[in-house]
Amino acid sequence: MRLHGSAMRLTILIGEDAHYKQRPLYSEIVRRAHDQGMAGASVFRGMEGFGASSLIHTDRILSLSDDLPIAIVIVDNEERINEFVAQLDELVTEGLVIMDRVEVYRYVGRPPWAAG
Repeated sequence: MRLHGSAMRLTILIGEDAHYKQRPLYSEIVRRAHDQGMAGASVFRGMEGFGASSLIHTDRILSLSDDLPIAIVIVDNEERINEFVAQLDELVTEGLVIMDRVEVYRYVGRPPWAAG
């Protein structure tokens, strides 16, 4: 079965070295999103990027960086995303937060014969 509807996507861009109380910041954000019952969250590690510092961080062996870009993507309805964004003021000291409206197609309840 396919469910379709509008949602909000929250993307938080930070450096891999960002921490909150001895824990990786991306891990703390995902934990809080889970505790708050958000619909879903994923963390993506970038291969290369730069931010406000204009320093290029890369995973290429000749210029290996410890602080690669991280993107945390959370999807839920607008009200829940707005409530969650308020927590980011406490957590994020350097980074970028992006919110955009998205159309979501969610596939649920596949019949057993359709499993791969």
